[in-house]
Amino acid sequence: MEILYTPFLLLFIIVSLLFLLRVLLFKTGLIYITKKWWRSIEDCFHVYQFFKVPEFNESMQENQLYHKVSIYLSSLASMEDSDYTNLFTGKKSNDIILHLDPNQVIDDYFLGARVSWINDDKSDTTCCRTLVLKVRRADKRRILRPYLQHIHITSDEVEQKKKGLKLYINIGSHEQNRRWRSVPFNHPSTFDTIVMDSDLKNKLKSDLESFLKTKQYYHRLGRAWKRSYLLYGPSGTGKSSFVAAMANFIGYDVYGIDLSRVLDDSDLKTLLLQTTSKSVILIEDLDRFLMDKSTGVSLSGVLNFMDGILNACCAEERIMVFTMNGKDHVDPAILRPGRIDVHIHFPLCDFAAFKTLANSYLGVKDHKLFPQVEEIFLTGASLSPAEIGELMLANRNSPSRALKSVITALQTDGDGRGSLNIRRQWTDNSSRKSTEDSGEHSGVFSKEGVHAMKDFRKLYGLLRFKSNKTSESFDMTPDRKDGQSYGS
Repeated sequence: MEILYTPFLLLFIIVSLLFLLRVLLFKTGLIYITKKWWRSIEDCFHVYQFFKVPEFNESMQENQLYHKVSIYLSSLASMEDSDYTNLFTGKKSNDIILHLDPNQVIDDYFLGARVSWINDDKSDTTCCRTLVLKVRRADKRRILRPYLQHIHITSDEVEQKKKGLKLYINIGSHEQNRRWRSVPFNHPSTFDTIVMDSDLKNKLKSDLESFLKTKQYYHRLGRAWKRSYLLYGPSGTGKSSFVAAMANFIGYDVYGIDLSRVLDDSDLKTLLLQTTSKSVILIEDLDRFLMDKSTGVSLSGVLNFMDGILNACCAEERIMVFTMNGKDHVDPAILRPGRIDVHIHFPLCDFAAFKTLANSYLGVKDHKLFPQVEEIFLTGASLSPAEIGELMLANRNSPSRALKSVITALQTDGDGRGSLNIRRQWTDNSSRKSTEDSGEHSGVFSKEGVHAMKDFRKLYGLLRFKSNKTSESFDMTPDRKDGQSYGS
């Protein structure tokens, strides 16, 4: 019997020792010490090369590579394995950002090779913070350039996801050469919320998505990688809301240029120089400023801003948007392809747009008062989508009362404003025949009460819109590769 017990006893002892060893290694941290010793021994058999990435260059300008590497390292899971890691609150209260502590090391793996990053902090008076890349010399030629490119791409993706959009406005003083002041861009308008014909909306989204992917194509043509849009139509038809939806869709900041604060043509160029890539540059009511001689900006300055040599050099990866009440009296030089690529018309409200607004604001797809509203629209009366939306919003608890207030407003304020002759002044002269054949559909978000009509007209810029469904509402100039254009 003693012979039978001996093998089981030995097996039990061996298993127990292995279990104790595992507990000793993992629970006490000896496994990490063992790994460090093994790595030190391994490093003795390899030759390494070091690359420094300082925070500033010799001219004390910020090194963008340092910024990108910092973002990349913060996204690595191995950041948590560092002995000392700094924790910071992100832009959102529930975001936690990890940063490497001074003189700490973090490992990364790329194409089967191990590299290390060291947060060097030697209190050198000639330089500030520095990140040091440690690469085996045998792996350098194979992975260095692809690895740095990988850092660029990954950091851009991480930054884009965490980036909060900003709205920049130009200020009048030259204090510290800063001409822009920013606020968070939290406009709720999106392509999902704006009221717009679905075909037109899809064409616009496709055009924006295509622009984002055509950098090499534009450069092959010798053109600056930018796109320009003209939004024209009466006040209150949702042009500003469309700009917000566009910025939210592509994730671009918005630079709104107030021409009344611009001193002269040179000052306008300075503003363009201080914008950044991935941005929407917006000039509202351009036609009004061109007719107003009190501004210091000339027509030549505007033309150079839109399509001059400085624009070609400093407007890469930008969307330029100009809004007007009408384009009939604007110099054709401004509207030519290259300066304006896409024309989008925002008309007054018609019955089709009215039904869309009623569904959005009141949840009503049909009502006994609809025939009466349609009859009034057929007489040529109309209001802006913003005005009609305001009426519906004020009376949203009673659809019948809301529709009656719209009828009253159309019969009073809408009599002269919405006539066919007035509406045609917002339509391209060259497209009148097509508009009469197909009919115009308008669009927009809006609000309520007749008695408050004059007060809420001041709020047009804050309201959303729906675009018209005519073939002329979206005119794309034939600068695309296939020469495609929307509309006739």
